[in-house]
Amino acid sequence: MKNTQGKANSIPESNEATPEMGGGLPIIQYWAEHTLSPEGPKLWEALNHHSACLACAWGTGGQKGGFTNESGEKLQRCMKSVEAISAELQSPVPTHFFDRHTITELQQLTSLEADRLGRLSFPVILREGSTHYDRITWDEIYATAQTAFQQPPERVASYSSGRSSNEAAYLLQLMIRALGSNNLADCSDLCHSPSTTALKAMFGTGTSTVSLEGLQKADCVVLVGSNPSYNHPRLMNELIKLRDRGGKVIVINPMMEVGLVKFASPAQPKSLLLGTEISSIYLQPIPGSDVALFIGIQKALIERGLIRENYLQSYTEGWEVVLEQARSTEWDSITETCGVSQEEIAIAAAIIGRSKAVVFGWAMGITQHENSVDNVYSIANTALMTGNAGKEGAGVMPIRGHSNVQGFGSMGVTVRLKKEIQEALEKLLHKPLSRVQGYDTRSLIEAADAGKVDTLICVGGNLYAANPDSTQAKRAIGNIDTVIYLSTKPNLGHFHGLGRKQTIIIPVLNRLENPHKTTVESGNNFVRLNDEGKTHIKQGDLISEVEFLSELAHRIHGDNPVNWRKLQDTKYVRELIAQTIPGYEQIGKIDETREEFTIRGRIITEPRFPTPSGKATLIATPFPHLELPLPQIFGVSEPTRGIVLALMTGRSYSQHNTVVYKVGDKYRGIPHRNCILMNRMDAESAGFQQHQKVTVVGDAGKMERVEVIYGAVRSGAALMFYPEVNAYF
Repeated sequence: MKNTQGKANSIPESNEATPEMGGGLPIIQYWAEHTLSPEGPKLWEALNHHSACLACAWGTGGQKGGFTNESGEKLQRCMKSVEAISAELQSPVPTHFFDRHTITELQQLTSLEADRLGRLSFPVILREGSTHYDRITWDEIYATAQTAFQQPPERVASYSSGRSSNEAAYLLQLMIRALGSNNLADCSDLCHSPSTTALKAMFGTGTSTVSLEGLQKADCVVLVGSNPSYNHPRLMNELIKLRDRGGKVIVINPMMEVGLVKFASPAQPKSLLLGTEISSIYLQPIPGSDVALFIGIQKALIERGLIRENYLQSYTEGWEVVLEQARSTEWDSITETCGVSQEEIAIAAAIIGRSKAVVFGWAMGITQHENSVDNVYSIANTALMTGNAGKEGAGVMPIRGHSNVQGFGSMGVTVRLKKEIQEALEKLLHKPLSRVQGYDTRSLIEAADAGKVDTLICVGGNLYAANPDSTQAKRAIGNIDTVIYLSTKPNLGHFHGLGRKQTIIIPVLNRLENPHKTTVESGNNFVRLNDEGKTHIKQGDLISEVEFLSELAHRIHGDNPVNWRKLQDTKYVRELIAQTIPGYEQIGKIDETREEFTIRGRIITEPRFPTPSGKATLIATPFPHLELPLPQIFGVSEPTRGIVLALMTGRSYSQHNTVVYKVGDKYRGIPHRNCILMNRMDAESAGFQQHQKVTVVGDAGKMERVEVIYGAVRSGAALMFYPEVNAYF
């Protein structure tokens, strides 16, 4: 793999197992193997179901058809869709499986092995002192849960993921807030919370300011810390179309991903046959140096007269300080800190400054840092300096992960509730909401670790494995008396994230199986309506999340101030959402109109922003000072052969969040998950060879017999897979 665009720095080598491009015929082969297999008829039925994709937040499906995106374009399903649906179509976990396997045995499973156990089809409980999960009745579940939720409000909490519907999310937050608790942790706290925080401060809205239609009018995309060729393949179709119309793509990532260099889309015949060059220039900064890189881009824009100062004067605030910071920062400091040459930075700046409409997109390579909010500020500052906010085809676009993770935030599953929603909920509940600051995901773990949480309900997700410190997460969850999981399949959290007195796993129907209509929200603020469905599990004892949450709320709260059992009717839930969630007014009539819609007030196509002044705010960012620790910090003696690197953790090619579908990673040439991807020069300078087994030592522990794999990662950095490494680094 070669990058012919950025010539100032040496290009790291990939290994012999890395393909020449992403996508292509292997995807067609994967589709054929699955759709023509015995599961094929069920898979095709699910793929064509009128509901949003189970995988990422890059919207597809809904009322326009299972293969259709929000613009009405066909052939928009991807391999991620098939992987997610295929996993949900597994046979149920055998009836006596939990009788025959101790919790100690189950704790030896990998993420892949846990997922392959099959679908959960009956509820189970692990009681204090027991070695096995036992089957449990619904009466016992509700009685146990009702008692558990009678604890003081500050000792009750929830955690959730974007797997569920808007209706389930709304019910969850309403039930928890009616108790007097604001402890509504969510998986978004671990991914795009910094995006929400920064964008609200700058633009008055915490989501993408760009619609899919707007993206299709851009002539440049700056893609930072994101790998859609793995995680959001349908976004690749938009990048291919942009390149076909003469646009540019700037990729910024310490790891050179083959799919972001060249990609072959099965949805586009020309691209499928020949592949499409994606990156116009590929910059590989030092991990954690993004602020320095963007200050460099800003400095280059200033020096070339490409700043839109009239725009800044008319539509923004705080711009003078940000421009002065870029002017006064020395080039040597910038290039030394970010590891990208002045020449490459100048090329990227020229592309941005001379493009008519630029979209800036990023994912967790930007948001999972100590200075993550500053990272987003620096990107958005660059957008504003060049006038690329508040117009068609331009703006900022956090690339969300799970398919309804943004919808959960919209429904009020957040510790930072909007004032308008708070007031509307108080009117609905006929009482003031608690003003006590709630626990987000990390503070929930910290509180549980300190013994301050008694009851936790998890609606989807994997709180244990998603945490950056799984050792602490296991210990913290173990301090919680009662833990209740609502899940479709087993995951590592069910075996490691165990409550002190009892852990209950409740099998729930997925989006394609619900007996009622539901809705979800895409990462580009588009609301989709999901039709009813049915499950392939014939003898199961499953429940929908809406039914369980509304019944539990009734058991906890009685009939007042809300008729909780009436909320089992999702149409009624949508009517309440329309009354209480700003921008969601149209959802109240969606059952009659079947009209999916873009949420009001979020897509910004004119330079008037939903801030008190109507202007966007630029915010100066502290310049990062990065320094690798000495080997002695890790307890390594001086004569020991080795090297200190900045370790990045990421998903493999066939992985969705913490769920692993395949052991290897064909795009990076990695054969299994106990590997470390290194720059060849780094490895050989330390005396290592490819395929050698080494010990990798981190802040919290070490991993033995890790296989060295050469890859296209910049010098000074390395990559390993999560969730496996979360316990050590």
